Amino acid sequence: MSISSRTARTVRILGVASASAALALGVAGNALACNIRDFSAVASCDSGKGIITVTDKDASGKEATVSVYLEENGADAKKVGEKTVTGTKDGAIVTFSEDWAAGAQYRVHINANGGQVNEDLSPLTTPSKACATSQTTPPASETPKPSDTPAPTPSSSASPSATPSQAESTAPATAGDNSPSPAAGSSNLAETGASSNTPMIAGIAGGLVVIGGGAVFFGMRRRGSASKSN
Repeated sequence: MSISSRTARTVRILGVASASAALALGVAGNALACNIRDFSAVASCDSGKGIITVTDKDASGKEATVSVYLEENGADAKKVGEKTVTGTKDGAIVTFSEDWAAGAQYRVHINANGGQVNEDLSPLTTPSKACATSQTTPPASETPKPSDTPAPTPSSSASPSATPSQAESTAPATAGDNSPSPAAGSSNLAETGASSNTPMIAGIAGGLVVIGGGAVFFGMRRRGSASKSN
């Protein structure tokens, strides 16, 4: 009888311990399980462009598919995009580029943990002010200031050169350049048409004149002598 009581007490102790362990494991399992509360979404601006950012703080590291839709009149107007994200304790981020309008509404759907999580987040409403388009206006051109350096004066080397050009230094060709040049040894008389033997002929003629005059003189003298003898 005492053995049965001791056995029953032992069984009760083991049962309580097992129940406590199961409860602890269940709580730990629920803490690590992927949950819709692990996800959040926000609309913001990045460099003047609209973006929608979804954060997954699933410590279990389950992969989730995030889909974003633009809502109009309670229905999907367009699908912005769909991306996958693997949750982390600190939070994994996935970003969608979207030029959202002020006060627009978006639906963010999460499908994770093999379909165990297949829900929408709370409707996402964008801020009341849209993103400002980043446009850089080119600065107005400044009027150039006059240079303090005086303009260079013309150099003296720029004056017209005193050396005549080839065209100026070359004498114009005369009309007689094409006529044949006089033969070597000819005198200036040859240019007037006289022969180069003219001086010799003149000398012979002069000698003949002298001889003729002498002959006439002697002839007259002999004639005078003959007249006196008669």
